[in-house]
Amino acid sequence: MRVHGKAYRTIWETEDGGGTVTIIDQCRLPHEFVTLDLATSGEAAAAIRDMRVRGAGLIGATASYGVALAARESGGNPDFIARAAESLVATRPTAVNLAGAVNRQLEAMSDAATAGERIAIAYRTARSTADEDADWCRRIGGHGLELIRRIAADKDGGPVNILTHCNAGWLAFVDHGSATAPIYAAHDAGIPVHVWVDETRPRAQGAKLTAWELGCHGVPHTLVADNTGGHLMQHGMVDLVIVGTDRTTRTGDVANKIGTYLKALAARDNGVPFYVALPSSSFDWNLRDGLREIPIEQRGADEVKYAEGWHDGRLTEVLLAPASTPAANYGFDVTPARLVTGFITERGCCAADQASILSLFPEHA
Repeated sequence: MRVHGKAYRTIWETEDGGGTVTIIDQCRLPHEFVTLDLATSGEAAAAIRDMRVRGAGLIGATASYGVALAARESGGNPDFIARAAESLVATRPTAVNLAGAVNRQLEAMSDAATAGERIAIAYRTARSTADEDADWCRRIGGHGLELIRRIAADKDGGPVNILTHCNAGWLAFVDHGSATAPIYAAHDAGIPVHVWVDETRPRAQGAKLTAWELGCHGVPHTLVADNTGGHLMQHGMVDLVIVGTDRTTRTGDVANKIGTYLKALAARDNGVPFYVALPSSSFDWNLRDGLREIPIEQRGADEVKYAEGWHDGRLTEVLLAPASTPAANYGFDVTPARLVTGFITERGCCAADQASILSLFPEHA
């Protein structure tokens, strides 16, 4: 993606060749575009935990680089690397990409004969994880483009109106995004599209991140309050819902940002197609019952009670609720497969059931 005319990924190695990694500090967006260097595995873990990086694919890539940083800072010490890996996995429990990327690193390094070889393998694996994520999202865009193209062909003019929830865009992956990849592909192909952007409380990833990146790319969009989606669907103002996911079972149950389930219910009631875009790294092939088996992250109450915004040239927080009011902050919910029209993956589209999913990914049968 391009920001102020310059091409960016969301994570990259610094040009000095010393092994430090640079990220975009998403906590400062959309008001400030700030990059942050990560020099240690602890800094990588903090960036994930504090949501300076977030989104399934980017969490995985950052965790992979976190293991590489651990290898570098410890001189390839396997005990230090193992402890760092545990710390990284513990930062965000719902996103399966995180643990998958860390385990991939540990497996890749398991046959290293020397400490130097262990470090080299770790960086090579991190680069491969990041490149793979970007490529898979690009492929998702191509497959989703055909879906949007068919909807556009059936309309009597006007844009294809797409509703999305949270941020499953370029900022949530290494590049392109999952839910936004088909949108960018359609826009670039000259197909008129318009995106309804859910604000996505309590951290407002839609208002802060999705709106910002769509604006950078020139995609027409409108920000709406989270509870507006059902109204829009009732009045025929949504042609398609596309969301992302942090973990999806082999049977098609989808964990995504809290509020996704309600959008799926509204879509089903109004006959609106509800698609989930995801790379295969976001499938948890070991789980079958999402409601019972997917761990749901619970975050601090202050994220619900306070809102953050830009005032007088700086970020500031304001208290929304009585200070003494307790608050619950569930980060994700689970949308059952029966409410999902289909998946858009790097290998193509399929229905949200185990047989269809495994037809695309037979190696996991």
